[in-house]
Amino acid sequence: MSIQTTTHLNFRGDARAALEFYGSVFGGHVVINTYVDFGMPAEVPGADKVVFGLVAAENGFRVMGYDIPGRSEGGIAGGGATRRENHTTVTDQALFVSIGSESLEELRTHWDALAVGATIVEPLAASEWSAGFGMLTDRFGVTWSVGVTAH
Repeated sequence: MSIQTTTHLNFRGDARAALEFYGSVFGGHVVINTYVDFGMPAEVPGADKVVFGLVAAENGFRVMGYDIPGRSEGGIAGGGATRRENHTTVTDQALFVSIGSESLEELRTHWDALAVGATIVEPLAASEWSAGFGMLTDRFGVTWSVGVTAH
């Protein structure tokens, strides 16, 4: 028996753009179903928003997302600022998405793509615990913790 966990992100109106962006960063298959797809009349406000979204890549990356009904201000729900202060990470966010790879080169490819329009919290560089570690908050308000995993 095995269990798989998948991060599920709750967006305020821009789940489609975020999921398509993550699909472009990590590859894989992007599934987007709207409220209309599940029977909501198209004329209802918000019917075109995402009720079920998934990005699944062969490299193991998976993330889900949806649009909270009635929310349209953009970004992730529960978002907030994340910053470095006095060698510590200070945040108002409820969660970070963490990704790891055994290869700094592979990680840098994903990092560079995620960094477009992002706020860099901690640049991707060697650290005391990893050959490469970095944090950024992407343009949708999701903070990513990125690291080279130990063998």
